[in-house]
Amino acid sequence: MYNCGRIAIMGGGSWATAIAKIVVGRTHHIGWYMRRDDRIEDFRRLSHNPAYLTSVRFDIDEIYFSSDINKIAQAYDTLIFVTPSPYLKSHLKKLKTRLKDKFIITAIKGIVPDENLCCSEYFHQVYDIPYENLACIGGPSHAEEVAMERLSYLTIGCEDEDKAQAFADIIASNYIKTKTSTDVIGIEFSSVLKNVYAIAAGICSGLKYGDNFQAVLISNAMQEMQRFLVTVNPKQRSIIDSVYLGDQLVTGYSNFSRNRTFGTMIGKGYNVKAAQMEMEMIAEGYFGTKCMKEINRHLHVNMPILDAVYNILYERISPQVEIKLLTDSFR
Repeated sequence: MYNCGRIAIMGGGSWATAIAKIVVGRTHHIGWYMRRDDRIEDFRRLSHNPAYLTSVRFDIDEIYFSSDINKIAQAYDTLIFVTPSPYLKSHLKKLKTRLKDKFIITAIKGIVPDENLCCSEYFHQVYDIPYENLACIGGPSHAEEVAMERLSYLTIGCEDEDKAQAFADIIASNYIKTKTSTDVIGIEFSSVLKNVYAIAAGICSGLKYGDNFQAVLISNAMQEMQRFLVTVNPKQRSIIDSVYLGDQLVTGYSNFSRNRTFGTMIGKGYNVKAAQMEMEMIAEGYFGTKCMKEINRHLHVNMPILDAVYNILYERISPQVEIKLLTDSFR
């Protein structure tokens, strides 16, 4: 069985904090890279993340903090990247440490902007990391519920099944159930698309469409997701597995969903900038929408929901008009 060695968290947000809680609860030691020294100092003083999931308490003696990404990368064997996708490149620009022999796990539910690559592809192409050393964490899971130790199910994707199982065994607990998959690209792209579709669900909620229509929207979203995944990675998968359908449902319906909240504000008449400022948190689907639209310009998959969300967010077409056109295309 593969040994994951010493594990570090790369990022300081809510999902990073939730994953840190899971890992340190099982291993009793983690490295933790955070960009800001003041956040680290407050964390040490308060024994919790001062900005995210503040109810989660940590034993500070079990954590080695550093704002130096190279110190963490050098000292740890498995690196779990949990930064918002728009900021991944800026974090990695500071990195001088060789990553090729590290086990890299991404829990980033977004596309690397400008590159239009999912995270595993980016690490492979830019940092020459073999695919067997790249893994991803898939949902359905909200950081808030993990923090409350509500039962959650995670899928670990990796082409090397032994490595996927080794990490899955580490994080399994009484409130975390795990399974493995080799569909890394499919999991990563589905986690981007589900945020786009959650924005669509939020827009429709803001426009006062009801539960009956939301069910049709999500049904069509899953068909759209499947068409895209079959095109980009024609691998055998079941779209009704929890890592695809389950993640879509929780992101599309839950009050914890940032992307649904963002979409609801757009549907109620907020412009993008006003919605972002009021939320004070990143809705990954906003950036994911543009990246997916650009990726699909080359693939030509029929994706009317993606197109509608893009038109509303980036072309400033009226949500009422765009969603009405979308409803006429559903059956």
